[in-house]
Amino acid sequence: MSSPVTGNQANAPSQPANRPVKRLARLTAAALLSLSTAALATPDTINILTGGTSGVYYPIGNELAQLYNQRIAGSTSVVHATKASVENLNLLQIARGQLAFALGDAVADAWQGKQEAGFRAPRDRLRAIAAIYPNYIQLVATRQSGITTLDGLKGKRISVGAPRSGTELNAREILQAAGLSYEDMGKVVFKPYAESLELIKRGQLDAILQSAGLGMAAIRELTEAMPITFVPIPAEVVEKIGNSAYQPRLIPGGTYAGQSRNVPTAAIANILVSQIKVPDDVAYQMTKAIFDNLDNLAEAHPAANAIKLRTALEGLPIPLHPGAERFYKEVGMLR
Repeated sequence: MSSPVTGNQANAPSQPANRPVKRLARLTAAALLSLSTAALATPDTINILTGGTSGVYYPIGNELAQLYNQRIAGSTSVVHATKASVENLNLLQIARGQLAFALGDAVADAWQGKQEAGFRAPRDRLRAIAAIYPNYIQLVATRQSGITTLDGLKGKRISVGAPRSGTELNAREILQAAGLSYEDMGKVVFKPYAESLELIKRGQLDAILQSAGLGMAAIRELTEAMPITFVPIPAEVVEKIGNSAYQPRLIPGGTYAGQSRNVPTAAIANILVSQIKVPDDVAYQMTKAIFDNLDNLAEAHPAANAIKLRTALEGLPIPLHPGAERFYKEVGMLR
């Protein structure tokens, strides 16, 4: 993982300078979600940590909440929009959630406690529920910008996602593998999906990089609003990252309006993550409800079509929750 960036940045993440600031950061992190006192005090509440409302985590999280409310007796599920992977994993560590969406590389970084990725210490209370659909790195530029390659980003204005989000960590890795850095850009903006979308539509950005499931709402809306170019990320760049979590993939032609050709890019598995304070029976029921209702999840977002029981255990960088393990043994995937 590359080191924290400097240079031509807007709204860049700041670094704690002293102990009082560090303490404030910890207190702020613990309060990042608007969880009510009642919700935190109720052991039967399943708080589901997702991402931005215009991404893919959020609609699938809402469908999961409905399923859990119907199928897990005595529980209430609540969905929370967050800054996604890094924030979600930090919140799970302090038991401010019971289930969260996160990118596989961020989960590995959390388990190892990589500070440059946003984890002050190993997040050892995390436990896996399932590997789900892959995220695709989707780099789009306005047609007017003339950007058609990664090298064409030099001197341009780009949004790389919310600070320390899974998307932003992916952006660092992609650019570094391509021999680029944030300093090579004309301007780097750290904004989530919805805000990035508005900036590029107003002509204040040349490109946005998003890590999400195929067919994400923000990019779909952008392709319908203005002429854009999907910038390829060649397989050789993906291989230079040197992390098996990143795999060369194609965005199939026709995924978005005006995108007739396949676009080479990188894909990273998403993982549903829980934590050790979640009771085994609850984790078992959460896992079972996912795979008993895949059609419902696919109706919430097309990306969920890629969730398969046969791949649920692939590439998990952290231990399974005992409740999830019970489910996989029950269906014959584990002995």
